[in-house]
Amino acid sequence: MASKAAAVNEALDLSLPLRYPEGLVDSMRYSLLAGGKRVRPVLALAACELVGGDEAAAVPVACAVEMVHTMSLIHDDLPCMDDDGTRRGRPTNHVAFGVSTALLAGDALLALAFEHVARGCAGVPAARALRAVAELGSAVGADGLAAGLVVDLASEGSPVGLPTLEYIHVHKTARLLEASAVCGAVVGGGTEEEIETIRRYARRIGLLFQVIDDVLDVTCSSEQLGKTAGKDLEADKATYPKLLGVDGARAYAAELVAGAVAELDRFDADRAAPLRHLARFIANRQY
Repeated sequence: MASKAAAVNEALDLSLPLRYPEGLVDSMRYSLLAGGKRVRPVLALAACELVGGDEAAAVPVACAVEMVHTMSLIHDDLPCMDDDGTRRGRPTNHVAFGVSTALLAGDALLALAFEHVARGCAGVPAARALRAVAELGSAVGADGLAAGLVVDLASEGSPVGLPTLEYIHVHKTARLLEASAVCGAVVGGGTEEEIETIRRYARRIGLLFQVIDDVLDVTCSSEQLGKTAGKDLEADKATYPKLLGVDGARAYAAELVAGAVAELDRFDADRAAPLRHLARFIANRQY
């Protein structure tokens, strides 16, 4: 993961050179290049290789999913959303650059993501590139991230059952991780059966990511997380520990890992190894 993340960081740096207007581009680069685990782009690269594709073909979609993810973090931290002042151990974008610039930086990153796929996939068959664009668009809009966020905001302070919680996190978190893997498999030339198997794997680790996030939010400090701990509890949001208890949430995480790993059994063991390890990394992460 460290080597893949380093390659992604280099590609992201090259994708967004400094230029006029400096305030906007600085704001975009501030969040895009702030580090992080790079789980989504690594997932795209690994899925491409899993189906026998060349990793280089997936670099544009790997960068694009990280641009979309960064947009979501910038917007999620805004005063009208979660109103958070710390992200990845430093001031959030709107604290550093102002609310208006942060909002526009997120918008610009979203647009750049699709431009980057369209321009960067020149060596990929057009039908595959187009399908990746459609997959990514679906993951962000009214059938994906935006839908999950709206239901999440509407549910604050209200009793929420497990089906609603699952809806929120399938859309708010899992859908973009799913799209990352699917886009990698698509540009890598995967068959329909392979792509749908990878989709099921990624949906499970997407939910797993959120379950672990919820657990860490109540068991770790702000310093350990690099962001404000206990925000969900403070906002009276539904979380997996709140509904299932911490031990119940961890048990559910174990089920999701087992299910995700089982989906990989049909693939070559060596090619599937990175995705098996990625699932376990997500389950055992401490930040």
